[in-house]
Amino acid sequence: MIEKKTGGISVNTENIFPVIKKWLYSEKDIFLREIVSNAADAVTKLKRLISLGEATDNEVPYRITVTLDKAARTLTVEDNGIGMTEEELERYICSIALSGAVDFIKKYESGEGESTKNGIIGHFGLGFYSSFMVSDTVEIHTRSYTDAPAVHLCCTADGDYEIDQSDRTERGTEVIMHIAEDESEYLNAAKISEMLQKYCAFMPVEIYFEDGEEKKDGEKALPINDTEPLWQRSASDCTDEDYKSFYQKVFSDYREPLFQIHINADYPLNFKGILYFPRINPQYESIEGQVKLYYNQVFVADNIKEVIPDYLLMLKGVLDCPELPLNVSRSYLQTNTYVSKVSAHIVKKVADKLISLCKNERERYEKVFDDIKTFVEYAAMRDGKFYDRTKDALLLKLTDGKHMTIGEYLDAAKEKHENTVYYTTDPAMQAQFLAMYEAADIPVVHFDSMLDTQFAAAVESHMGNVKFLRVDADPASALKNEGESTENDALRQLFVKVSGNDKLTVKFEALKDPDVPAILSVTEESRRMEDMMRMYRMAGGEGEDLAFPTESALILNTTSTLMTQIDGMLAKGDEKAEPLAAYIYRLALLSSRKLSATEMQEFLRESYRILGELAQ
Repeated sequence: MIEKKTGGISVNTENIFPVIKKWLYSEKDIFLREIVSNAADAVTKLKRLISLGEATDNEVPYRITVTLDKAARTLTVEDNGIGMTEEELERYICSIALSGAVDFIKKYESGEGESTKNGIIGHFGLGFYSSFMVSDTVEIHTRSYTDAPAVHLCCTADGDYEIDQSDRTERGTEVIMHIAEDESEYLNAAKISEMLQKYCAFMPVEIYFEDGEEKKDGEKALPINDTEPLWQRSASDCTDEDYKSFYQKVFSDYREPLFQIHINADYPLNFKGILYFPRINPQYESIEGQVKLYYNQVFVADNIKEVIPDYLLMLKGVLDCPELPLNVSRSYLQTNTYVSKVSAHIVKKVADKLISLCKNERERYEKVFDDIKTFVEYAAMRDGKFYDRTKDALLLKLTDGKHMTIGEYLDAAKEKHENTVYYTTDPAMQAQFLAMYEAADIPVVHFDSMLDTQFAAAVESHMGNVKFLRVDADPASALKNEGESTENDALRQLFVKVSGNDKLTVKFEALKDPDVPAILSVTEESRRMEDMMRMYRMAGGEGEDLAFPTESALILNTTSTLMTQIDGMLAKGDEKAEPLAAYIYRLALLSSRKLSATEMQEFLRESYRILGELAQ
């Protein structure tokens, strides 16, 4: 019989250290961020204790110094923060994953005052061990603010350590990393400078980098970071120039952004940031933006798809989320309620910005709308809530270059075509129709991408009673004259014959423009289906595949003098009626779509024949 036993899992350092060294962090460069973050925490803790009256301020400016010594093969990070006693060194450094930050927060943080502004960064307790990804030995010299004796620790990559007295005289901590032989790239000053710029550019404590080279005479050392980044300021305190300069500095983009959104979310979300709509050309550039994630001003990641919805991934900017749930390396987000709420808040702020620009800065908004149209339409299609918020800021670009919201277009068109939006996808191909709409004083929207027509379908589903029609879809309803049209069976039979399509539908309408004898009308539903099939390569192509769909009609204009003349020719038995009708039919096709090879040959042959007759 086996007796019941209790116990604890034991892990030997010789087993766990190789795992930490290889797998603790997704990117090896992150070790420097972790060590510098710990130094920043040490300063933040000391400031907090001073504010509580539990420590004295020695009036020495707070700073973190990163020193590279190639000859000694060391990289050192030194701070003048809170420091550690021997007991604290053993408790927080020699015990893996026991975080001094957590203990400090429990003891001193009330959620108010200075600690809210400058939060503790390191909550995980493993930051120190990240140094062993590039080091074979790490030393610590530390002196506590309590004036306890200074302590020295020397720890090797296999987990063995020694503790003795240090000769450090100033409070604070110095971490000396002895770079391993196979990690010599971390003895390169340019490499270290690049890492500091990436991970530490906005840490809340001034950071100085010294690479051991002599400074020029009179040269004053400057911090490599901005301790008060733009997102920490109130939007009312930031100018357009501030936003542009910050954008160009962070993203190395010589172009100015279109506009920005300054976020300062309070309880319960508690995050800040600045998001930019960049100036890009989606036809030639990648539309994926870059939103940098920070955690209390410490860089975490470049790509945060969990926080930014996929339809807004073209945004560039920074987000500082001190309450985001991160794993031990701070490199990945966990899906939870907080993340989804942050994402929803970002969507709301973007929508609010669009509405504000459209309402208060209309001229500026119209100038940038063509640049953001693709993204805004896609977002409106993907997210019903986003559409509901932005529907009064969704602009339609007219063929004359002007812009209207959907509501403005419908209001202006009430008397002529209620609840209908007319559009063109190819002003050159559909020039005949555009001329007719222009003559009737009916504005036409210019759709210049396939997404536009899909967006139109989405708007129709949202609005219910609104219909988008291409200019050649149902032109008679908008362009017909007040007089009644007259059916003519002889003309119908003639045009069916010359078309070569015995299923051709021929209609008669009294159009306002008497100069247009005939137009080809394709139903909106049929054309959309054809477009969708073409997108999926189920139809389209060359030759006979381009024959117009069966749901189309040839509209003969009964107000046209030419049509009256052809009718007279038929009555007299004039043989010219048929080639004339065939030529008019080809012109109607040409104003609607590309001609097939056979149609083009017949059209050219007939054109040459007519020219020959005129030349006689």
